[in-house]
This record gives sequence, C-alpha cells and structure tokens, in this order.
Amino acid sequence: MLRTRFRRLAAAAAVTVIGLGALTACGAGGDDEATSGPVKLRFLSLAWQKESLQVNKDLVAKWNAEHPDIQVEYVQGDWNSVHDQLLTSFEGGDAPDIVHYEASSIGEFSKQGYLADLSDLVSEDLKGQIDKSIWDTATVDGKVTGVPFLLESQVVIANKKLLDAAGVAVPPADGGWTWDEFQANAQKLTKSGQYGAAWALKSPTNRVLNLALNYDGKFFYGDGGRTEVKVGDAEKEIPKRIHDMIYTAKSASPEALGMSGADTLPGFFGGKYAMLPGSVSLRQQMVEQAPAGFEWVTLPPIKGLSTKQAANPQTLSISEDSKHKKQAAQFLEYFLNPTNMAALAKGDWLVPTGKQANEELVKLTAGKQGWDVAADSATDLTVAPFQQADGYPEWKTKYATPALQQYFANKITLDQLATQLVDGGKQVLR
Repeated sequence: MLRTRFRRLAAAAAVTVIGLGALTACGAGGDDEATSGPVKLRFLSLAWQKESLQVNKDLVAKWNAEHPDIQVEYVQGDWNSVHDQLLTSFEGGDAPDIVHYEASSIGEFSKQGYLADLSDLVSEDLKGQIDKSIWDTATVDGKVTGVPFLLESQVVIANKKLLDAAGVAVPPADGGWTWDEFQANAQKLTKSGQYGAAWALKSPTNRVLNLALNYDGKFFYGDGGRTEVKVGDAEKEIPKRIHDMIYTAKSASPEALGMSGADTLPGFFGGKYAMLPGSVSLRQQMVEQAPAGFEWVTLPPIKGLSTKQAANPQTLSISEDSKHKKQAAQFLEYFLNPTNMAALAKGDWLVPTGKQANEELVKLTAGKQGWDVAADSATDLTVAPFQQADGYPEWKTKYATPALQQYFANKITLDQLATQLVDGGKQVLR
C-alpha cells in the first residue's frame, strides 16, 4: 500500500525530516491571530519525490501570493515518522492545521476526535468530483475526516517487444484481460530462459487482499459487532491463481517470490520476465531506469468478476483544534482544484481522485507513459473490509504474511493457509 511504498523509497528521496518541534506552535494559533494580521495556517506535507515536492511548494507559494490575508506555512514531514509525530502533537494540542496522510491511517485519529468533520466545510463541487466509494475510505463513524486526492492501483507493466513476438495484443486502456486471459498470455510468453510474469511477493498480504476484491473476497466479516476472518472460495481465488502460475503452469518466476517490485526490474529489462503485475507508480521507474530503446506498455487491471481493488488514497485533513477551519478548507479547495490535483498526481505518478483532474491529467500527458491506463484504472477502486478492521496490522504482520509466504513457497496447502489466516484472526480481532 502507499505507506509501504513511501517507507521503502524515502531514504532515496533525500528529504529533510523536520522534527516534532516544527509541528508545535501550529496554525491553530492564538486568539490574537484572529483579530490582527493575516490568518496563519500550518500545512504538514508528506511529499517527498523531487517533482512532487516542487509542485506542493509552488502551490503554497502561489496561494500565499494571492491570499495575503490567509498565509500558509509549508512544513515538511516524513512518512517514516509522521504517525508518532502526529500522535504526540495531537495529544499535546499543537497539531498542524492541515495534515497530509492516508485514508487507512487517519481512522485512529478520527476516532479519537483529533480530525475535523469536513462534511460542511468542503464544497458540493469538490464532493461531486470524487466518487462516494473513495469518500468512504476517509469516512469514520459517519464523519468525513479527510479529502482523498491521490490513488494507487494495481496494473501490469509489460515488455512490448516480447508481447509482439508472442503475438499477444495489448488490450485497450478501458478493457483489460480477465484472469484466465492473463494466465493464458503468460503461458504464451514463457519459454526457455523467459517467464511470462514475475509476482514480487516479498510483502504479499496487502496485494492479495487488494486483488481478492476481483472475486468479492473480503477476508474480514462483521458478525454482531465482532469482526472475524473467513476464508472461502472467493478469498482463495487470487492466491490459488498466483500459486498455479508458479508451480502448475510454471509461467511465473519462483525466484521473484522474495522480491519487491524494484528488485524485479533488472530481470524485466533483461528479458527474463515479460510482465510485471504491480503498482501504477512502477511506471516512474520504467521512465527513469529502462535502457535506451526498451519498449514497455502499461496494461489495465486484471479482471475477475470485476476489476475492484482496495483504495487507500492519500488524504488532506483539518485538525479539530484548528481555530481557522474555514480558512483551512478554503486552502484545500484551492490546493485540490482539478488543475492542481492533476499536477500533484503527475508529480507522484499516482491517480487523482477527481474526475475532472483525471481528464486534465490525460490531456496534459497526451496519454503517454501509461497515463491513460492509470487514469482509467481508478474506476473500480473502493474501500475494503480489511482497511477498517482495527486488528488488521497485527494480523497481517504476525499471521497473514508468514502464512502467505509459506503458501507461495509451496510449503503448505491452500487449506492450511486458510486455517492459519482464520486462526490468526481469532487471536487478534475484537
């Protein structure tokens, strides 16, 4: 998911981490600010990539130039430490006015009353730009506590020359392959020294639960106020298909099991793997790292009963303690207008949540570098049950990840996998 990606790459970004002290004396400000001088707001941003950083800072500077009565201070945060920083600053009553984070992580702060309900603060126009299923990811106990603005979907990156050589046609941006077609084409692309696909499964849990929605696999079910893990046919479908590609059809590389997405790139560029199922953000590394003359294409999400995937958008929230919520909301409206949201998405190689921003991004990029596929891939992103389960992080770390790694290493059966996942849920879920 998003946080995993940022934690893995943050060290390479050379972003200066601002200590907890930078979050203090925040734009919640004293009463004197309300009566003299401009309103002062603090905006904690987690942007870290070079282009994204520049876009964020430029938008803040432009806002300040156009709004002398509402001045926003840009505060640089870091994905590795932001959770603890925010917890301390919220508890101390000195949190920033505007907080950049992600939907799966703001729930904790929302339940504790640290984030403002934005339902009456954001405009109907902004509400209408973003699908309800995406708003739901930032809605806790009926309160909207974050504006979702950037999405990450799962697509397939493919070697165009190898597809052409095998007679495999590239599907249109709005009509990807079914899982059966994907598996059949992976088989066509498999020959001596070459695998049809490489599933990077070093951290398999989020990916499996994300893609499980293709077959309506939920894993987490509510029963009389209690959440429990269930693993039926729907939940088994994705792990079984991936396992079959590795061990039955032998069209997916077994050595990729312990790899991250970035680890597979040398083999991909060298022609060892024809296709890489992975994050839409992987396109950035294609642009920056692919050898001269290497032809690659972005294929749409694979389809089961649907192309549904879990959505964990980046969000912007307003602190409940802020004395200037209306002004903070005005800044959010500006920062996330369609043109600005498109620029923010381009800088992060992600997908904007806004419909008009999506359209502008495709026009801005002329659909190149897979942006047309990326934009369309957000259509079926939705909130997933595991994202709202309080015990999910512990279940994932202690039980799901080890069990899935064993299964994909062919050390346990599918039924044994199911048993371990269910039993793990009994240990951690309330």
